[in-house]
Amino acid sequence: MNGIDLSGKIALVTGASRGIGAVVASRLAQAGVKVGVNYHASPDAAKLVVESITKAGGEAIMVGGDVSQQEAAESVIKQIVEHWGNIDILVNNAGINKDRLLMRMTPEDFDSVMDVNLRGAFLCSKYVMPHLIKQRSGRVINMSSVVGLSGNPGQANYAAAKAGLIGLTKAVAREVASRNVTVNALAPGYITTGMVDELSKETQAKILDRIPMGRFGTAEDVAESVVFLCSDGASYITGQVLTIDGGMIA
Repeated sequence: MNGIDLSGKIALVTGASRGIGAVVASRLAQAGVKVGVNYHASPDAAKLVVESITKAGGEAIMVGGDVSQQEAAESVIKQIVEHWGNIDILVNNAGINKDRLLMRMTPEDFDSVMDVNLRGAFLCSKYVMPHLIKQRSGRVINMSSVVGLSGNPGQANYAAAKAGLIGLTKAVAREVASRNVTVNALAPGYITTGMVDELSKETQAKILDRIPMGRFGTAEDVAESVVFLCSDGASYITGQVLTIDGGMIA
């Protein structure tokens, strides 16, 4: 898959200042994509991602904005189009979690997670779609989670948002398929980013017992799937959920 060439394509990756988003942005750039690195509260981190991409010979710009807010989401898409004249790929990766058991979860905990994880994807998809439909080609990839498929105690808000992303993916895929625009979702399992690193060794061992492949996934595993879904080889794949979890929920 390392040989996939996406030269000339233009992408926006939301929530790309760290974690999976940063690796996805860098991997797309390696494939020849010009990448807008979106961030909200971490401009310094986003700057490092852009510098890393440009140092490696790629092309990237910082695009600030809270995509859960309508004006900001519209502006983020507009900045990409104004800078490069077009947009081909949207990766809705921005997400947060505020884990609590249901009885302790506040309405604010629920709303904020839904806003960033689900509403942000809706807004960015809404504002990118006229460009993709006009050119009759494009890719939208929504970063869901295995939690959206299986649920998880203490994550009612996160699970609801990630399950909502799957519904959004399937509905929008049907709307735009005739215009040669594909919309798919990725559902990563336990990936070695901040969330896994914060778990105790005991908890990590229990989780690994549930993963047939016997290891946690990496952000690179997820990024390779993004690159594939953006390629010509995935041109007949739409409305699907690709689970990247080492067989955990198989």
